[in-house]
Amino acid sequence: MTITIKDIANAAKVSTATVSRVLNGAGGYNEETKKKILHIAEELGYRRNEMARSLVKKSSNLIGIIMPSVSTIFYADIVNGIEKLAQKHGFSVILSHAGVKGNRLIHCLKMLEERKVDGLVIVSIPLMEDQIQAIESLSIPYVLLSTDTPNKQIPFIKVDDYEASYAATEYLIKHGHRKIGLAGVDFSDRVAGIPRIEGYKKALKDHGLSFSANDIKAGDYSFTAGKEALYAFHTEKDGITAVFCVSDEVALGIISAAYELGIKIPEDLSVVGYDNTRVAEMAVPPLTTIEQPFRLMGEKGCFKIIEAIQQKKAVKTEMLPFDIVERASVKHWEH
Repeated sequence: MTITIKDIANAAKVSTATVSRVLNGAGGYNEETKKKILHIAEELGYRRNEMARSLVKKSSNLIGIIMPSVSTIFYADIVNGIEKLAQKHGFSVILSHAGVKGNRLIHCLKMLEERKVDGLVIVSIPLMEDQIQAIESLSIPYVLLSTDTPNKQIPFIKVDDYEASYAATEYLIKHGHRKIGLAGVDFSDRVAGIPRIEGYKKALKDHGLSFSANDIKAGDYSFTAGKEALYAFHTEKDGITAVFCVSDEVALGIISAAYELGIKIPEDLSVVGYDNTRVAEMAVPPLTTIEQPFRLMGEKGCFKIIEAIQQKKAVKTEMLPFDIVERASVKHWEH
């Protein structure tokens, strides 16, 4: 037997209008009434017909998420933040993968448009001009997380990578290091790569320290890139005493290669990561790293989209704070 709103109203001894407001989160009732109605609805096994509801409301209560892939550790925290807040406000999410370089983004946009999502969150994809135009042509709210556009025309939420990189490098300098390497960075990455390179260089310059092209090892933010970077530093023997890594995965690669080469962390080499993913505290030794608040980023992005859907508020750009989480991978270097 199908349970209806009328059945719940009869059991709760309230009007069908009150039941409808509670189930749709519309307000106009007290907390006790809300708990009573939700409890009765669950006991009776009430299930909403979301498809019919979306046709009536001209709203799907769906938020689309587009991200490069699931291979990078920090995406899980962003998605968890989005899902947690979406569920709290009665929304569901649809996850779509655009590929490592985001080359399937247009396809993802079309698919989500067909699903009639009410809002869109795009995570960590460096956007091309045609993709930007496709996003701007949508008639739904959207926001970027951990990325931006060249002219900042699409609202975004992220950490200032330049300032965070400067802070990480300066942290090593204040711990006595004078020869600091940078590892795993993508020179072509306008969003994260270039700002992290420039922040690193500026910190060294401000403290009167020199660097050469050999001090920066290119990579793709991966574990393998970290291993390759340390083997290169080791071969060149140019006196590197600390490495700032552009991701925690790169830092783990550095630590792994150090073990293979008989280099002790932090006694022989200090390492700082970037992201503060869950693996940072599992590393041996536990990794000092820049913390990006990924879960908060997801929650804030989702909240801005829901506000735009429900209250017609404009989605605005927001820069989030970063922090240095100190663990055991950095030693004060004595000269």
